[in-house]
Amino acid sequence: MTDPVFAANPTRLLIAAALGIVLLLILIIKFKIHPVLSLLISALFIGLGAGMPVSDLVSTVEKGAGETLQGIVLLIGLGSLFGGILEVSGGAQCVAQTLVNKFGEKNAGIALGVTGLVVGTTVFFEAGVVILIPLAFGLAKKTKKSTLYYVIPLLAGLATGFAFIPPSAGSVLVANMLGVDLGVMIAVGVPVGILSLIFAGILWSKFIGKKIHTGLPMNNQEIREEDSSKLPDFKTVIAIIIVPLALILCSTVSAYIPALKPARPVLEFLGTPFVALIIAVLLAMYFLGTRQGYSPEQLKQILDRSLRPTGQILLVITGGGIIRWVLQDCGMGNIIGPALEKSGLPLIIVAFLIAALIRTSVGAAVVAMTMAAGIMASMPAVANLSPVYLAAMVCAINGGATAFSHVNDSGFWLVSSLLEIDEKTTLKSWTIMETIVGFTGLICAIVISLFA
Repeated sequence: MTDPVFAANPTRLLIAAALGIVLLLILIIKFKIHPVLSLLISALFIGLGAGMPVSDLVSTVEKGAGETLQGIVLLIGLGSLFGGILEVSGGAQCVAQTLVNKFGEKNAGIALGVTGLVVGTTVFFEAGVVILIPLAFGLAKKTKKSTLYYVIPLLAGLATGFAFIPPSAGSVLVANMLGVDLGVMIAVGVPVGILSLIFAGILWSKFIGKKIHTGLPMNNQEIREEDSSKLPDFKTVIAIIIVPLALILCSTVSAYIPALKPARPVLEFLGTPFVALIIAVLLAMYFLGTRQGYSPEQLKQILDRSLRPTGQILLVITGGGIIRWVLQDCGMGNIIGPALEKSGLPLIIVAFLIAALIRTSVGAAVVAMTMAAGIMASMPAVANLSPVYLAAMVCAINGGATAFSHVNDSGFWLVSSLLEIDEKTTLKSWTIMETIVGFTGLICAIVISLFA
Protein backbone atom coordinates (compact mmCIF):
# COMPACT_ATOMS: atom_id res chain seq x y z
CA MET A 1 0.00 0.00 0.00
CA THR A 2 1.56 3.30 -1.13
CA ASP A 3 0.53 6.80 -0.13
CA PRO A 4 -1.61 8.76 -2.61
CA VAL A 5 0.35 11.03 -4.95
CA PHE A 6 -2.61 13.36 -5.38
CA ALA A 7 -5.13 14.24 -2.68
CA ALA A 8 -8.38 14.30 -4.68
CA ASN A 9 -11.55 15.77 -3.32
CA PRO A 10 -13.42 12.73 -1.93
CA THR A 11 -16.78 13.61 -3.47
CA ARG A 12 -15.26 14.45 -6.83
CA LEU A 13 -13.19 11.23 -6.83
CA LEU A 14 -16.19 9.05 -5.98
CA ILE A 15 -18.25 10.65 -8.75
CA ALA A 16 -15.39 10.29 -11.25
CA ALA A 17 -14.85 6.65 -10.29
CA ALA A 18 -18.56 5.82 -10.60
CA LEU A 19 -18.84 7.56 -13.96
CA GLY A 20 -15.60 5.91 -15.11
CA ILE A 21 -16.96 2.44 -14.35
CA VAL A 22 -20.23 3.27 -16.12
CA LEU A 23 -18.24 4.53 -19.10
CA LEU A 24 -16.26 1.27 -19.08
CA LEU A 25 -19.46 -0.78 -19.19
CA ILE A 26 -20.95 1.33 -21.99
CA LEU A 27 -17.80 1.07 -24.10
CA ILE A 28 -17.57 -2.71 -23.70
CA ILE A 29 -21.24 -3.70 -23.73
CA LYS A 30 -22.93 -1.15 -26.02
CA PHE A 31 -20.15 -0.07 -28.39
CA LYS A 32 -18.23 -3.39 -28.33
CA ILE A 33 -14.91 -1.59 -27.95
CA HIS A 34 -12.07 -3.94 -27.01
CA PRO A 35 -11.60 -4.25 -23.21
CA VAL A 36 -7.98 -3.04 -23.43
CA LEU A 37 -8.98 0.29 -25.02
CA SER A 38 -12.04 0.58 -22.79
CA LEU A 39 -10.00 0.08 -19.63
CA LEU A 40 -7.40 2.68 -20.64
CA ILE A 41 -10.06 5.23 -21.61
CA SER A 42 -11.85 4.63 -18.31
CA ALA A 43 -8.61 5.04 -16.34
CA LEU A 44 -7.84 8.38 -18.02
CA PHE A 45 -11.44 9.54 -17.51
CA ILE A 46 -11.28 8.75 -13.78
CA GLY A 47 -7.94 10.51 -13.33
CA LEU A 48 -8.94 13.64 -15.20
CA GLY A 49 -12.39 13.64 -13.62
CA ALA A 50 -10.85 13.50 -10.16
CA GLY A 51 -8.75 16.55 -11.01
CA MET A 52 -5.41 14.73 -11.13
CA PRO A 53 -2.72 16.80 -12.87
CA VAL A 54 -1.86 15.47 -16.31
CA SER A 55 1.79 14.89 -15.42
CA ASP A 56 0.81 12.83 -12.36
CA LEU A 57 -1.80 10.91 -14.35
CA VAL A 58 0.69 9.98 -17.07
CA SER A 59 3.22 8.87 -14.43
CA THR A 60 0.55 6.80 -12.68
CA VAL A 61 -0.49 5.08 -15.92
CA GLU A 62 3.13 4.18 -16.71
CA LYS A 63 3.78 3.07 -13.15
CA GLY A 64 0.55 1.08 -13.07
CA ALA A 65 1.46 -0.81 -16.23
CA GLY A 66 4.89 -1.71 -14.87
CA GLU A 67 3.76 -2.62 -11.37
CA THR A 68 0.89 -4.76 -12.66
CA LEU A 69 3.03 -6.79 -15.04
CA GLN A 70 6.07 -7.02 -12.79
CA GLY A 71 5.00 -10.07 -10.85
CA ILE A 72 2.95 -11.95 -13.42
CA VAL A 73 4.31 -11.53 -16.94
CA LEU A 74 6.89 -14.30 -16.54
CA LEU A 75 4.47 -16.62 -14.78
CA ILE A 76 1.74 -16.27 -17.37
CA GLY A 77 4.22 -16.57 -20.22
CA LEU A 78 5.91 -19.66 -18.78
CA GLY A 79 2.54 -21.16 -17.88
CA SER A 80 1.47 -20.73 -21.50
CA LEU A 81 4.61 -22.49 -22.72
CA PHE A 82 3.97 -25.36 -20.32
CA GLY A 83 0.32 -25.60 -21.32
CA GLY A 84 1.19 -25.54 -25.01
CA ILE A 85 3.44 -28.59 -24.71
CA LEU A 86 0.88 -30.35 -22.50
CA GLU A 87 -1.77 -29.77 -25.16
CA VAL A 88 0.14 -30.74 -28.31
CA SER A 89 1.89 -33.76 -26.80
CA GLY A 90 -1.43 -35.29 -25.75
CA GLY A 91 -0.56 -34.99 -22.06
CA ALA A 92 -3.98 -33.57 -21.17
CA GLN A 93 -5.79 -36.33 -23.08
CA CYS A 94 -3.55 -38.91 -21.42
CA VAL A 95 -4.55 -37.72 -17.93
CA ALA A 96 -8.25 -37.73 -18.83
CA GLN A 97 -8.30 -41.14 -20.50
CA THR A 98 -6.28 -42.79 -17.72
CA LEU A 99 -8.53 -41.41 -15.01
CA VAL A 100 -11.67 -42.42 -16.92
CA ASN A 101 -10.30 -45.95 -17.24
CA LYS A 102 -9.45 -46.05 -13.53
CA PHE A 103 -12.75 -44.60 -12.31
CA GLY A 104 -14.89 -46.47 -14.83
CA GLU A 105 -17.73 -45.14 -16.98
CA LYS A 106 -20.03 -44.85 -13.97
CA ASN A 107 -17.71 -42.31 -12.33
CA ALA A 108 -16.33 -40.83 -15.53
CA GLY A 109 -17.68 -37.40 -14.55
CA ILE A 110 -15.41 -37.40 -11.50
CA ALA A 111 -12.45 -38.37 -13.69
CA LEU A 112 -13.17 -35.54 -16.12
CA GLY A 113 -13.58 -33.09 -13.24
CA VAL A 114 -10.23 -34.07 -11.74
CA THR A 115 -8.64 -33.80 -15.18
CA GLY A 116 -10.08 -30.32 -15.62
CA LEU A 117 -8.82 -29.29 -12.19
CA VAL A 118 -5.28 -30.48 -12.94
CA VAL A 119 -5.16 -29.10 -16.49
CA GLY A 120 -6.83 -25.83 -15.41
CA THR A 121 -3.81 -24.92 -13.29
CA THR A 122 -1.58 -24.81 -16.38
CA VAL A 123 -3.77 -24.11 -19.41
CA PHE A 124 -6.06 -21.17 -20.19
CA PHE A 125 -9.73 -22.09 -19.72
CA GLU A 126 -10.65 -21.81 -23.40
CA ALA A 127 -7.73 -24.02 -24.47
CA GLY A 128 -8.60 -26.64 -21.86
CA VAL A 129 -12.21 -26.78 -23.07
CA VAL A 130 -11.22 -27.28 -26.69
CA ILE A 131 -8.62 -29.94 -25.81
CA LEU A 132 -10.74 -32.07 -23.48
CA ILE A 133 -14.37 -31.68 -24.52
CA PRO A 134 -14.18 -34.41 -27.22
CA LEU A 135 -13.56 -36.91 -24.39
CA ALA A 136 -16.82 -35.85 -22.74
CA PHE A 137 -18.66 -36.17 -26.06
CA GLY A 138 -17.18 -39.63 -26.58
CA LEU A 139 -18.46 -40.81 -23.19
CA ALA A 140 -21.89 -39.28 -23.84
CA LYS A 141 -22.12 -41.15 -27.14
CA LYS A 142 -21.14 -44.44 -25.51
CA THR A 143 -23.50 -44.17 -22.52
CA LYS A 144 -26.37 -42.33 -24.33
CA LYS A 145 -26.52 -39.86 -21.43
CA SER A 146 -26.89 -36.08 -21.67
CA THR A 147 -23.66 -34.37 -22.68
CA LEU A 148 -24.12 -32.13 -19.62
CA TYR A 149 -23.51 -35.17 -17.41
CA TYR A 150 -19.88 -35.23 -18.56
CA VAL A 151 -19.20 -31.69 -19.77
CA ILE A 152 -20.22 -29.89 -16.55
CA PRO A 153 -17.62 -31.66 -14.32
CA LEU A 154 -14.95 -30.92 -16.92
CA LEU A 155 -15.90 -27.25 -17.14
CA ALA A 156 -16.11 -26.97 -13.34
CA GLY A 157 -12.65 -28.48 -12.96
CA LEU A 158 -11.14 -26.08 -15.49
CA ALA A 159 -12.89 -23.09 -13.89
CA THR A 160 -11.81 -23.96 -10.34
CA GLY A 161 -8.24 -24.73 -11.39
CA PHE A 162 -8.00 -21.35 -13.13
CA ALA A 163 -9.56 -19.44 -10.24
CA PHE A 164 -7.99 -20.93 -7.13
CA ILE A 165 -4.84 -22.98 -7.73
CA PRO A 166 -1.42 -21.58 -8.78
CA PRO A 167 0.29 -21.46 -11.17
CA SER A 168 -2.94 -20.66 -13.05
CA ALA A 169 -3.12 -17.13 -14.44
CA GLY A 170 -6.21 -16.18 -12.41
CA SER A 171 -4.89 -17.22 -9.00
CA VAL A 172 -1.38 -15.87 -9.64
CA LEU A 173 -2.73 -12.52 -10.85
CA VAL A 174 -4.81 -11.78 -7.75
CA ALA A 175 -2.34 -13.34 -5.31
CA ASN A 176 0.39 -11.12 -6.71
CA MET A 177 -1.73 -7.97 -6.44
CA LEU A 178 -2.51 -8.73 -2.79
CA GLY A 179 1.05 -9.83 -1.97
CA VAL A 180 0.16 -13.47 -1.19
CA ASP A 181 2.96 -16.04 -1.17
CA LEU A 182 2.12 -18.66 -3.80
CA GLY A 183 2.96 -21.50 -1.43
CA VAL A 184 0.29 -20.24 0.97
CA MET A 185 -2.06 -19.77 -2.01
CA ILE A 186 -1.57 -23.38 -3.11
CA ALA A 187 -2.22 -24.65 0.43
CA VAL A 188 -5.46 -22.65 0.61
CA GLY A 189 -6.50 -22.93 -3.03
CA VAL A 190 -6.27 -26.71 -3.45
CA PRO A 191 -8.95 -27.61 -0.86
CA VAL A 192 -11.15 -24.73 -2.05
CA GLY A 193 -10.78 -25.96 -5.63
CA ILE A 194 -11.62 -29.55 -4.67
CA LEU A 195 -14.75 -28.52 -2.76
CA SER A 196 -15.85 -26.27 -5.64
CA LEU A 197 -15.39 -29.16 -8.05
CA ILE A 198 -17.46 -31.47 -5.86
CA PHE A 199 -20.42 -29.09 -5.57
CA ALA A 200 -20.35 -27.35 -8.95
CA GLY A 201 -19.06 -30.20 -11.05
CA ILE A 202 -19.87 -33.61 -9.68
CA LEU A 203 -23.10 -32.99 -7.75
CA TRP A 204 -24.55 -30.36 -10.08
CA SER A 205 -23.81 -32.42 -13.20
CA LYS A 206 -25.74 -35.39 -11.82
CA PHE A 207 -28.76 -33.18 -11.18
CA ILE A 208 -28.75 -31.14 -14.39
CA GLY A 209 -27.72 -34.14 -16.52
CA LYS A 210 -30.92 -35.92 -15.49
CA LYS A 211 -33.04 -32.78 -15.70
CA ILE A 212 -31.97 -31.69 -19.22
CA HIS A 213 -30.98 -34.11 -21.97
CA THR A 214 -28.66 -32.51 -24.50
CA GLY A 215 -27.55 -34.62 -27.45
CA LEU A 216 -24.25 -34.71 -29.25
CA PRO A 217 -23.46 -31.65 -31.38
CA MET A 218 -23.94 -32.30 -35.10
CA ASN A 219 -20.25 -31.88 -35.86
CA ASN A 220 -19.33 -34.41 -33.18
CA GLN A 221 -21.59 -37.30 -34.20
CA GLU A 222 -18.54 -39.21 -35.37
CA ILE A 223 -16.17 -39.36 -32.40
CA ARG A 224 -12.74 -40.75 -33.22
CA GLU A 225 -10.99 -42.83 -30.61
CA GLU A 226 -7.56 -41.50 -29.70
CA ASP A 227 -4.64 -43.85 -30.34
CA SER A 228 -3.43 -44.38 -26.78
CA SER A 229 -0.10 -45.72 -28.02
CA LYS A 230 0.80 -42.21 -29.20
CA LEU A 231 0.05 -40.56 -25.87
CA PRO A 232 2.76 -39.91 -23.25
CA ASP A 233 2.96 -41.94 -20.04
CA PHE A 234 0.40 -40.93 -17.40
CA LYS A 235 2.86 -41.00 -14.49
CA THR A 236 5.30 -38.83 -16.42
CA VAL A 237 2.65 -36.20 -17.19
CA ILE A 238 1.41 -36.07 -13.58
CA ALA A 239 4.95 -35.86 -12.22
CA ILE A 240 5.79 -32.92 -14.50
CA ILE A 241 2.59 -31.08 -13.55
CA ILE A 242 3.31 -31.59 -9.84
CA VAL A 243 6.93 -30.39 -10.05
CA PRO A 244 6.26 -26.60 -9.94
CA LEU A 245 3.60 -27.00 -7.24
CA ALA A 246 5.91 -29.12 -5.09
CA LEU A 247 8.88 -26.77 -5.48
CA ILE A 248 6.81 -23.71 -4.54
CA LEU A 249 5.32 -25.50 -1.52
CA CYS A 250 8.73 -26.74 -0.34
CA SER A 251 10.07 -23.20 -0.45
CA THR A 252 7.19 -21.94 1.69
CA VAL A 253 7.31 -24.84 4.17
CA SER A 254 11.08 -24.56 4.63
CA ALA A 255 10.60 -21.20 6.35
CA TYR A 256 8.66 -22.89 9.16
CA ILE A 257 10.63 -26.15 9.64
CA PRO A 258 13.95 -25.68 11.50
CA ALA A 259 15.38 -28.94 10.12
CA LEU A 260 15.19 -27.51 6.60
CA LYS A 261 17.07 -24.32 7.49
CA PRO A 262 20.38 -25.46 5.90
CA ALA A 263 18.60 -26.19 2.63
CA ARG A 264 16.51 -23.03 2.79
CA PRO A 265 18.55 -20.98 0.24
CA VAL A 266 18.40 -23.76 -2.35
CA LEU A 267 14.70 -24.47 -1.75
CA GLU A 268 13.92 -20.76 -1.82
CA PHE A 269 15.62 -20.41 -5.20
CA LEU A 270 14.06 -23.53 -6.75
CA GLY A 271 10.67 -22.58 -5.28
CA THR A 272 10.68 -19.09 -6.74
CA PRO A 273 7.58 -19.35 -8.95
CA PHE A 274 9.20 -18.41 -12.25
CA VAL A 275 12.20 -20.69 -11.56
CA ALA A 276 9.86 -23.58 -10.71
CA LEU A 277 7.99 -23.01 -13.96
CA ILE A 278 11.21 -22.82 -15.98
CA ILE A 279 12.15 -26.24 -14.59
CA ALA A 280 8.68 -27.59 -15.42
CA VAL A 281 8.83 -26.25 -18.99
CA LEU A 282 12.29 -27.78 -19.54
CA LEU A 283 11.08 -31.14 -18.20
CA ALA A 284 8.00 -30.95 -20.42
CA MET A 285 10.11 -30.07 -23.46
CA TYR A 286 12.25 -33.16 -22.93
CA PHE A 287 9.81 -35.80 -21.67
CA LEU A 288 6.70 -34.66 -23.56
CA GLY A 289 8.54 -33.21 -26.53
CA THR A 290 11.89 -34.71 -27.42
CA ARG A 291 11.08 -38.15 -25.98
CA GLN A 292 7.80 -38.13 -27.93
CA GLY A 293 9.63 -37.60 -31.19
CA TYR A 294 9.32 -33.83 -31.62
CA SER A 295 12.29 -32.12 -33.28
CA PRO A 296 13.79 -28.90 -31.87
CA GLU A 297 12.15 -26.97 -34.71
CA GLN A 298 8.74 -28.49 -33.96
CA LEU A 299 9.13 -27.69 -30.26
CA LYS A 300 9.96 -24.10 -31.10
CA GLN A 301 6.82 -23.83 -33.24
CA ILE A 302 4.71 -25.27 -30.40
CA LEU A 303 6.13 -22.77 -27.93
CA ASP A 304 5.69 -19.86 -30.36
CA ARG A 305 2.05 -20.77 -30.93
CA SER A 306 1.34 -21.21 -27.21
CA LEU A 307 2.41 -17.62 -26.51
CA ARG A 308 -0.01 -16.01 -28.97
CA PRO A 309 -3.01 -15.72 -26.60
CA THR A 310 -0.92 -14.24 -23.76
CA GLY A 311 -0.55 -10.79 -25.30
CA GLN A 312 -4.26 -10.00 -25.08
CA ILE A 313 -4.54 -11.48 -21.57
CA LEU A 314 -1.60 -9.41 -20.31
CA LEU A 315 -2.92 -6.20 -21.88
CA VAL A 316 -6.36 -6.66 -20.31
CA ILE A 317 -4.73 -7.32 -16.95
CA THR A 318 -2.57 -4.23 -17.43
CA GLY A 319 -5.61 -2.06 -18.22
CA GLY A 320 -7.35 -3.19 -15.05
CA GLY A 321 -4.17 -2.63 -13.08
CA ILE A 322 -3.86 0.91 -14.39
CA ILE A 323 -7.39 1.72 -13.15
CA ARG A 324 -6.37 0.30 -9.78
CA TRP A 325 -3.30 2.57 -9.60
CA VAL A 326 -5.21 5.66 -10.74
CA LEU A 327 -7.75 5.06 -7.97
CA GLN A 328 -5.02 4.33 -5.44
CA ASP A 329 -2.89 7.35 -6.33
CA CYS A 330 -5.96 9.58 -6.06
CA GLY A 331 -6.57 8.30 -2.52
CA MET A 332 -9.56 6.00 -3.13
CA GLY A 333 -8.30 3.51 -0.57
CA ASN A 334 -8.35 6.15 2.16
CA ILE A 335 -11.95 6.98 1.27
CA ILE A 336 -13.42 3.52 0.73
CA GLY A 337 -11.40 1.75 3.42
CA PRO A 338 -12.81 3.59 6.45
CA ALA A 339 -16.32 3.57 4.93
CA LEU A 340 -16.30 -0.18 4.44
CA GLU A 341 -14.83 -0.74 7.88
CA LYS A 342 -17.75 1.24 9.35
CA SER A 343 -20.26 -0.76 7.29
CA GLY A 344 -19.55 -3.80 9.41
CA LEU A 345 -19.22 -6.12 6.40
CA PRO A 346 -16.24 -8.49 6.54
CA LEU A 347 -13.56 -7.65 3.98
CA ILE A 348 -13.98 -11.12 2.49
CA ILE A 349 -17.61 -10.39 1.60
CA VAL A 350 -16.73 -6.91 0.33
CA ALA A 351 -14.08 -8.43 -1.96
CA PHE A 352 -16.55 -10.99 -3.32
CA LEU A 353 -19.28 -8.41 -3.95
CA ILE A 354 -16.98 -6.02 -5.80
CA ALA A 355 -15.70 -8.80 -8.07
CA ALA A 356 -19.20 -10.20 -8.63
CA LEU A 357 -20.62 -6.78 -9.58
CA ILE A 358 -17.84 -6.17 -12.10
CA ARG A 359 -18.17 -9.72 -13.45
CA THR A 360 -21.92 -9.36 -13.91
CA SER A 361 -21.55 -5.99 -15.59
CA VAL A 362 -18.49 -6.50 -17.81
CA GLY A 363 -18.47 -10.27 -18.28
CA ALA A 364 -14.69 -10.72 -18.40
CA ALA A 365 -13.45 -12.70 -15.39
CA VAL A 366 -9.90 -11.37 -15.69
CA VAL A 367 -11.14 -7.77 -15.68
CA ALA A 368 -13.24 -8.47 -12.58
CA MET A 369 -10.30 -10.15 -10.83
CA THR A 370 -7.92 -7.32 -11.65
CA MET A 371 -10.20 -4.45 -10.69
CA ALA A 372 -11.52 -6.06 -7.50
CA ALA A 373 -8.02 -7.00 -6.36
CA GLY A 374 -6.83 -3.48 -7.10
CA ILE A 375 -9.62 -1.89 -5.09
CA MET A 376 -9.02 -4.24 -2.15
CA ALA A 377 -5.25 -3.73 -2.30
CA SER A 378 -5.76 0.04 -2.02
CA MET A 379 -7.49 -0.28 1.36
CA PRO A 380 -5.26 0.46 4.38
CA ALA A 381 -6.82 -2.35 6.45
CA VAL A 382 -5.71 -5.00 3.95
CA ALA A 383 -2.02 -4.28 4.57
CA ASN A 384 -2.23 -5.71 8.11
CA LEU A 385 -4.01 -8.95 7.27
CA SER A 386 -2.34 -12.34 7.73
CA PRO A 387 -1.07 -14.32 4.69
CA VAL A 388 -3.78 -16.97 5.13
CA TYR A 389 -6.51 -14.31 5.34
CA LEU A 390 -5.19 -12.70 2.15
CA ALA A 391 -5.18 -16.10 0.43
CA ALA A 392 -8.82 -16.50 1.49
CA MET A 393 -9.51 -13.06 0.03
CA VAL A 394 -8.02 -14.22 -3.27
CA CYS A 395 -10.54 -17.09 -3.26
CA ALA A 396 -13.37 -14.66 -2.50
CA ILE A 397 -12.35 -12.30 -5.32
CA ASN A 398 -11.89 -15.06 -7.86
CA GLY A 399 -15.13 -16.67 -6.71
CA GLY A 400 -16.95 -13.41 -7.37
CA ALA A 401 -15.20 -13.06 -10.71
CA THR A 402 -16.33 -16.57 -11.71
CA ALA A 403 -19.99 -16.38 -10.67
CA PHE A 404 -22.88 -15.06 -12.77
CA SER A 405 -21.49 -15.75 -16.24
CA HIS A 406 -24.11 -14.74 -18.80
CA VAL A 407 -24.49 -13.29 -22.29
CA ASN A 408 -21.72 -10.69 -21.93
CA ASP A 409 -19.11 -13.38 -21.16
CA SER A 410 -17.18 -15.03 -24.00
CA GLY A 411 -17.06 -18.27 -22.00
CA PHE A 412 -20.87 -18.41 -22.07
CA TRP A 413 -20.89 -18.36 -25.86
CA LEU A 414 -17.96 -20.78 -26.14
CA VAL A 415 -19.86 -23.39 -24.12
CA SER A 416 -23.14 -22.68 -25.92
CA SER A 417 -21.56 -23.07 -29.36
CA LEU A 418 -19.49 -26.18 -28.57
CA LEU A 419 -22.45 -27.98 -27.01
CA GLU A 420 -24.87 -26.54 -29.60
CA ILE A 421 -27.40 -25.63 -26.92
CA ASP A 422 -29.61 -22.54 -26.73
CA GLU A 423 -29.09 -19.59 -24.38
CA LYS A 424 -31.78 -20.75 -21.94
CA THR A 425 -30.14 -24.15 -21.50
CA THR A 426 -26.71 -22.54 -21.16
CA LEU A 427 -28.04 -20.29 -18.40
CA LYS A 428 -29.59 -23.26 -16.60
CA SER A 429 -26.43 -25.38 -16.80
CA TRP A 430 -23.25 -23.35 -17.32
CA THR A 431 -24.27 -20.15 -15.54
CA ILE A 432 -25.49 -21.96 -12.44
CA MET A 433 -22.34 -24.10 -12.42
CA GLU A 434 -20.14 -20.99 -12.50
CA THR A 435 -22.22 -19.40 -9.76
CA ILE A 436 -21.89 -22.48 -7.55
CA VAL A 437 -18.11 -22.30 -8.03
CA GLY A 438 -18.20 -18.64 -7.02
CA PHE A 439 -20.27 -19.09 -3.89
CA THR A 440 -18.32 -22.16 -2.80
CA GLY A 441 -15.19 -20.04 -3.05
CA LEU A 442 -16.86 -17.34 -0.94
CA ILE A 443 -18.08 -19.75 1.76
CA CYS A 444 -14.68 -21.44 1.98
CA ALA A 445 -13.01 -18.03 2.16
CA ILE A 446 -15.27 -16.93 5.01
CA VAL A 447 -14.56 -20.13 6.97
CA ILE A 448 -10.80 -19.87 6.42
CA SER A 449 -10.77 -16.17 7.38
CA LEU A 450 -12.34 -17.03 10.75
CA PHE A 451 -9.23 -18.99 11.68
CA ALA A 452 -6.63 -16.82 9.92
